[in-house]
Amino acid sequence: MPIHDDEREAILRRLHRAEGQVRGIIRMVEEEKNCEDVLTQVAAARSAMDRIGIHIITHRMRECLEENRQLSPDDAIAEAIDIFLRFSSRIGPVTPD
Repeated sequence: MPIHDDEREAILRRLHRAEGQVRGIIRMVEEEKNCEDVLTQVAAARSAMDRIGIHIITHRMRECLEENRQLSPDDAIAEAIDIFLRFSSRIGPVTPD
């Protein structure tokens, strides 16, 4: 996935932040912190990862579509929509009506 330098840096900053959150969770578990507090941090880390995924999808959709020249434009769009829906809603593949 080719990414412009500024976008790559933004994604990497977000990933490093999420990495720090996960390290904090590990430390909390090692220190036997309250389960509710740990789960709150797990939810925050999951949310951060979801936002990273949405960032990648929304900023890179055009390049992903342009690179897949083996599919017709309609099939490439359908595949891109399917990938987006599977990621964003976690409901699995969506079949066109």
